[in-house]
Amino acid sequence: MLKSNPSVSLVFAAALSFAGCASTPKPMPEAAPPTTPPAATDSVKSDAPVPAVPLKQPKPMELVVQARQDTPLVSLRLVFHTGSIDDPKGKEGLTSLTAKLMAEGGTRKLTAAQLLEALYPMAAELKVFTDKEMTTLSGRVHQDFLPRFLELYTDTLLEPRFDPAEFERLRANALNAVRNGLRSEDDETLGKVGLDALLYAGHPYAHFTGGTVQGLQSLTLEDVKAHARRVFTQDRLVIGLAGPVDATLQQTVTSRLSALPATGAPRVALPAVPSSAGRTLILQKPTLSTAVSMGFVTPMRRGDPDFFPVAFALSNLGEHRQFVGMLFNELREQRGLNYGDYAYAEHFIEDRGNGTFNRTNLVRTQQDVSVWLRPVVPTNAVFATRGAVYFLDQMSKQPLSQERFDLVRGFLQGYTRLWEQSDQRRLGYAIDSLFYGTPNFLESYREALKTMTPESVNAAVRRQLQPEKLAFVFVTEDADGLAKTLKSGAPSPITYASPKPPELLKLDETLIQQKLPVRPDAVQVAPASEFMER
Repeated sequence: MLKSNPSVSLVFAAALSFAGCASTPKPMPEAAPPTTPPAATDSVKSDAPVPAVPLKQPKPMELVVQARQDTPLVSLRLVFHTGSIDDPKGKEGLTSLTAKLMAEGGTRKLTAAQLLEALYPMAAELKVFTDKEMTTLSGRVHQDFLPRFLELYTDTLLEPRFDPAEFERLRANALNAVRNGLRSEDDETLGKVGLDALLYAGHPYAHFTGGTVQGLQSLTLEDVKAHARRVFTQDRLVIGLAGPVDATLQQTVTSRLSALPATGAPRVALPAVPSSAGRTLILQKPTLSTAVSMGFVTPMRRGDPDFFPVAFALSNLGEHRQFVGMLFNELREQRGLNYGDYAYAEHFIEDRGNGTFNRTNLVRTQQDVSVWLRPVVPTNAVFATRGAVYFLDQMSKQPLSQERFDLVRGFLQGYTRLWEQSDQRRLGYAIDSLFYGTPNFLESYREALKTMTPESVNAAVRRQLQPEKLAFVFVTEDADGLAKTLKSGAPSPITYASPKPPELLKLDETLIQQKLPVRPDAVQVAPASEFMER
């Protein structure tokens, strides 16, 4: 372990070992103040804390319906304003495990195996996902099987089996996901979860949604039963229905779900997030490559006047798994540095149904901007990081060329339509809009694209995307060597196996010396094997 400033070490200790042990959830105030986005003329200071401006609150069991008769498939989406922030101190992972046990552990009438056997002939879908503030239970079935499916679907919430053997199985799976999946097998997710821990140290967002080792080990079946009654309640629920939906189905669903507890635990009051600008966390583990995640917490979220132009700018840098991005072309295609180089205007978690798009229902009170590079040969990690910072910085210094601007705009006018190509995703966006106050969000984005200019995008970037706000997380083997290089600020020259054009080599002369906003006194090394332990 490197020696470092004691106060800095305490911050990182909180981020790594005690990330899940944020203070016991505090209730929200009775009346939330109105949301007031920052004025579009104000630059957000790099060291300013990010306040927790409350989200809008839908009515209890508010119904979102997107009826259409041209499909036989009925889609259901139950979104609870309940997430890992509701995990009590020392019980990190409780919300996720509770949701999984309810959805996958059987019902009062059926064991877990029998539940699967009942769903299989219907080719029905029943999935659950927990994030920081939201838990989503989604379902899809052919209308011919709807009555039986609806009974099974709602019974997972109303009459969960809470089988002790299933509790132990799912808890073991959750522990394995932390110990082996997160720490050992998935450098991409490890870097992103590390960035959460760094940016939100001491905050309820800090710990891995799936839990910590000691938090999961402490859980009991009685904890799960009590937690279900506290946080899966009518006042936290939005109901989404799509497909061949009629008044009878709406009435049936709302009537059945009215058996949930009306109210439960008060919502967690989130604190402001202090700046983490310049901080660096290096997670050491045996690995052949280096993964890089960088970002900062931002007060900007959907509904902010700068959100659309900033989202445009970051799509220009690198839309997830798309070839149009500047980072993808500059770092991967021209320099052969790695596989993926992407940027995100809000927190990104891959939709497992389509690995290109962000999940819906990741509504968060406090959002983060991030850039991700992976996998990079360790000797080129600092150069690649400098490249990403350079191209981010350039967007604030001068507007995009009209040609580049038109290319990205044309791409987004079509690409945003793919984000809503399924009933589940359309429902997800509609439900998100209730919390953000952004009706017709994607159509509004496409309308905004029509009036954007290179200059308006540049102005929003100057206000919102200053590189000096960045904090950094690296996953690598030679952590001490990387820390030494970052602290020194020395140039990071690069060599290529094949000839490169003169203009590229000339730009490299700038990139190898690009100043990284890294504070030498705030660089910390930690073993990945201990990450999210408690």
